Amino acid sequence: MRFWSPAAPGSTCSAGQQAHKTVSRWLDILENVYMIFRLPPFGSPRIRAVKKERKHYHFDWTLVADQPARFENLVASHLLKWVHFRRDAFGEEMELRYFRDTDKREVDFCITCNLRPQLFVECKWADGSTSPHLCYLKKKFPEARYVQVAAMGKRSFVDRRGIIHQPAGDFLKQLV
Repeated sequence: MRFWSPAAPGSTCSAGQQAHKTVSRWLDILENVYMIFRLPPFGSPRIRAVKKERKHYHFDWTLVADQPARFENLVASHLLKWVHFRRDAFGEEMELRYFRDTDKREVDFCITCNLRPQLFVECKWADGSTSPHLCYLKKKFPEARYVQVAAMGKRSFVDRRGIIHQPAGDFLKQLV
């Protein structure tokens, strides 16, 4: 997901030439004024997870032009709202994260409670086969729930591995 715009025509500076410290400071500012929120990675050394890279999403997900990326941002916003509700209403130590490891396996969202994974969510634009990355994590964390959400999905079902497939509307209405 990209929010950084290329340099204006005629400008001599582009996004690729910015110092890491400058970009980091701007991301902090955007986060502090509630334009974006950032998710840290979930993982431990035993699953060779990345440790520092954070993903960012817009609070106003309508700003995202690409439809699949906008859908992922929409789901991120709803999951963040649900995690905040659970923290505020019930005092649960919940966090919204994502998963990525050094082998480039990635799952869009991971909700943890007391640092233990409770729910993994993968966003897809349309119905399709189960994400192999969800299958990989199901072997590592069998006690967690696994959901593959499709923006244009038509049917709900549970595959043979116990991974839930749901249309976006069915999934999101559970978060209210």
